[in-house]
Order: sequence, then structure tokens, then C-alpha cells
Amino acid sequence: MSIPTGPVDLSLLPSSSVVGDDGRLTIGGCDVVGLSEEFATPLFVYDEAHLRAACREAVAAWGDGVAYATKAFLCVAMARLAHEEGMCLDVSTGGELHVALIAGVPAERLVLHGNNKSTEELAAALSVGVGRIIVDSFDEIDRIERLIADPPALEGGPEDAEAPVRSRPKVLARITPGVEVHTHEFVRTGQEDSKFGFGLASGSAARAVERLAALDAAGVVEFVGIHAHLGSQVFALEPFAQAIDVLADFFAPLGLPELVVGGGLGVAYVNGEQAPTMAEWAESVRAACRRAGIADSVRVTAEPGRSIVAAAGVTLYRVGTVKDVPGHRTYVSVDGGMSDNPRPVLYGSGYEAFLPREADALRPVPIRLVGKHCETGDVVVAEGYVPDDLAVGDVLCTPVTGAYGHSMASNYNKVPRPAVVFVADGSARTVVRRETFDDLVRLDV
Repeated sequence: MSIPTGPVDLSLLPSSSVVGDDGRLTIGGCDVVGLSEEFATPLFVYDEAHLRAACREAVAAWGDGVAYATKAFLCVAMARLAHEEGMCLDVSTGGELHVALIAGVPAERLVLHGNNKSTEELAAALSVGVGRIIVDSFDEIDRIERLIADPPALEGGPEDAEAPVRSRPKVLARITPGVEVHTHEFVRTGQEDSKFGFGLASGSAARAVERLAALDAAGVVEFVGIHAHLGSQVFALEPFAQAIDVLADFFAPLGLPELVVGGGLGVAYVNGEQAPTMAEWAESVRAACRRAGIADSVRVTAEPGRSIVAAAGVTLYRVGTVKDVPGHRTYVSVDGGMSDNPRPVLYGSGYEAFLPREADALRPVPIRLVGKHCETGDVVVAEGYVPDDLAVGDVLCTPVTGAYGHSMASNYNKVPRPAVVFVADGSARTVVRRETFDDLVRLDV
């Protein structure tokens, strides 16, 4: 059992992290406090070796076709890295598609998701030849059928999406199996009452399959598989096996070659938490498939996102105010907050906080780490602990912020979004520059 006021658990830090004899933290061979001075704060720091290793682990566990869920963290550099390490990329909007294409990811290595794909987004995806489209609604089936029958002239899409719409895209039907998982209600997606997919119990899934099979027979699409995603930040492996059990009787008679279990593998955010490994997740799903009689020839794969990038990233903040409220608590305010990490506000998510100048120090002082925004709910760490020598001007680090921090960042209160740096082999490079005040008005007319 971890001591709440003990040092931060090093297993929460990126894999190249080293705490020196002087207590200072380095990541990728770079002194973390030095990074804050060179690049300013707030700052997202990613361990490139950790990212690459996580991608390779996913490919080793799931095989070709495993897709990185870009919603977790996407920039041009991340798209290139995931592709270089053998992953496909799961994109869910025209914007994510555009970034992946700009990064040079071949369209056939892209998987298009989304519960409300517009005609323009589908046309762009079809024109470049995305590898898979995960069909989410009957309206979407109608749009695909119309687009292939009568391709439009594209305007305002990706530059290389001006070619005619291609025929016979590979499609999968997204099914909601009715399996609920123990996670926050906002990130559950496998239950029957969901905005995603076709419900199994309601009969919608059967009708969708019938429709797609007819389009396949007519040469409009190539219906290749079934997709089911249960939710995010799932620690237990049993729900994935349960979903296979539920889907097996529906899937097996279809004779389709692909089954995708989505993403959702949880990660540890605070001391004392543990999560399954990528290999354990994959083996659990494959074992469930074997028990359920799903043929070994079926390509069973997944779409991890959080488990690829979360632990690879940390956020650095500068302490600006320390305010003791007698009889209540001590508030430590930093130069970021809900604009660079909205997860605590949205989901009540927990994080650790520590001083990278003394990463192995005890943390006996209870605090609430808050941001600079005009909201009482602007909380980064609700119940945190820090060393007793924390002072204004210190750099604070929150680990495991590589997923859904940068990707969900905003300009609330007109705060510029932080820079993103990748570190490796003692060098740091900016992959997303810090926004300026001028950036805040560049879209105004």
C-alpha cells in the first residue's frame, strides 16, 4: 500500500525518467526543471522513447491493423510517430483526418470513426481512400450510398481530397452490445442507451448488418467486420470478455473477417493504482474469442489511445500563489488549469503533483492544486500533497497527462494553449509551439 504523502510512484512517470542523486528528475535525458526554463510553462513534455515503445507493444500484442486512437493526443509529430511504429490511426473528424494526411500517413492506414460524420467528411475520406469506415448510423449508410452513386465536387476538405469519390470502401458496423463497464458515465459507450452504434438488443444491429450486406452484394461497399467499444479508462478485463460472449452468436454466422474491440484500456493515474498491460488485454480478448468459437482466421484487433500516450506525458506548471485558508485548506495556484487539463472538472479525475527539483522527496503538506481560471471548479488536483519547502516560483509536475490534456485544451479566459515538446537522448524539440496573444485574435474578422 502506497503512503499518500510519500514520493510520487516512479511507475507513473515516463519510462526514461531518472531521479538523480540530487533528487532532480530527468526525462529523455533532459533536466525537467531546465525544460521549464527553456520552453516556459505550462508545458507538455512527452518521452519519445516511451511513445515508440508503447506503439510497438500494441503492434506486438494485436498485430497489423491495431489503430492508435488519435483523440487521445494528436499532432503532426505524433501521427508520424505512430505510423512509423506500425500502427494504423483512428480518426473521428475531418480535422483529425486532415492532420493525419498532412503528417504523411497513407490513407489506407486510417480508420474513420464518428457518430455524426458529415457528408463532407465522408466524401473527403472516400476520395483519399481511407482504410476502414466504422459505420455508426442508418443516416450514415444513406450518405455513403448517395456519395458513391453521385460523387460531389469537394470544397474545403484536405488538399489531396479533390479526387473523385472511390468505390467500395471497406466498412465495419459499430455495435453496442449492452455491456456496461465501471467507469465514469460520460465515457461509457457499450451500453444500449448510447449515442454510438447500432443496439444489439433492439434489433438495430441486425437491420444494419442486413443493409450493409445488401450494399456489399450490390458492389457499393465491402462489408468486412463488426466493431464494439465499451468505454474508456477500464481497469477490469472481464467486460471485454463479456462483450465477446454477447457478440459471438451475432458475429459468427456473418462470416466476416474482422472484429474490433475498440479501446478503453485504463491506466494508473495516482499512487497505488494498477492497470492491465497491453499484452494481457489482447490475450484476454483472444482467449474469449476462442472460448466463444470465433474462428482463428478472424482478424481481432483494437484501438488503444490513452494506454499509448497517457503515461508518456507530464505537464509542468509554475507556482504563482500559495494561499492558506485557516480551518479549510491550502490552495496552490499555477499558471495553467482547466484549459490544459479539463479531466478533473469533467470526470473528477485524480492526479499526483510533485516538485521535479526533488522528485524523491516526501510530500507531507496537503494542498488543493488549482488553476488560474475564473471558476471555483478550476481544480487540477483536488487532494494533493507536496514537500514542505514548496514556494512561489517552483515548478510543479503532474504526471500521466499525455492523454486528453493537449487534445482537450481550450482558450478559456483567453489563455494561450501550452507548447508540446518531445524529449529523447538528451535533446528536446518543439512539436507544437506555444500559442501567443496574437493567435487568440487571428480568426477574428
